[in-house]
Amino acid sequence: MPEPRPEAVAKAEAYYDSKEADAFYQNFWGGEDIHIGLYDATDEAIAVASRRTVATMAARLDDLGPDTRVIDLGAGYGGSARYLAGQLGWRVDCLNLSETQNALNREKNFETGLADQITIMHGSFEDIPAGRPAYDVVWSQDAILHSGHRAKVLDEIARVVNPGGQVIFTDPMQADDCPSGVLQPILDRIHLETLGSFAFYREALAARGFEEVSVTPMLDQLRTHYARIGAELRGRYDEAVRLSGQAYVDNMLRGLDHWVAGADRGYLAWGIMHFRKMA
Repeated sequence: MPEPRPEAVAKAEAYYDSKEADAFYQNFWGGEDIHIGLYDATDEAIAVASRRTVATMAARLDDLGPDTRVIDLGAGYGGSARYLAGQLGWRVDCLNLSETQNALNREKNFETGLADQITIMHGSFEDIPAGRPAYDVVWSQDAILHSGHRAKVLDEIARVVNPGGQVIFTDPMQADDCPSGVLQPILDRIHLETLGSFAFYREALAARGFEEVSVTPMLDQLRTHYARIGAELRGRYDEAVRLSGQAYVDNMLRGLDHWVAGADRGYLAWGIMHFRKMA
């Protein structure tokens, strides 16, 4: 019999498949790109800032040609995949837990003529459906935090990336010197016991044969993004309640405020992390 799915994986899937979450992320979190943005101004449009993150990450990848194969872990609605396929001509596999999100991803891929370059796979990045090294790039944005077994996710990444291949990702994390217990309101909301950290990823990836290319801390962008989402929700509160329900919206606002407070106190971390698997 197959092993039971980890609780964190099951809860993340149920959450992102819910109509309340789907309406929220499509209408308030940036649409195609549901991850933390890079803002030129604190009142910049969320979708514009979110797309800037994708372009910035893509520009950091090097020594890649038209036959590049990418896997996007936690691909959401597939905005990053469509950027990589449409702008760079790469082939992208989208691995994502939510079939609700996957359905919209497929629809948008057909609308943009990119369905032949993008493959959508329903599943967890704790068990990547690839039998051997298959990818030149492993890409992920603000998704690995949802795993209760990050070491296993990194084992899977090391298994499927080609020698010399690159890993580039972002993740909301705790600061390396974060005091114990102070992030409990955040952890309770996302049903986890810990967050990752820069130190964790550096040490764990080095142990798996990766060298660091660059790590760029940008906690201010995490703070700006969560505050910006909160401001958008408050400014469009009645619309948000109509789409997702008052209980969902009020709970989301409390959660966003916890992230902002954690950033203000220096307990959190976020940034772009880029590593290369040594041959």
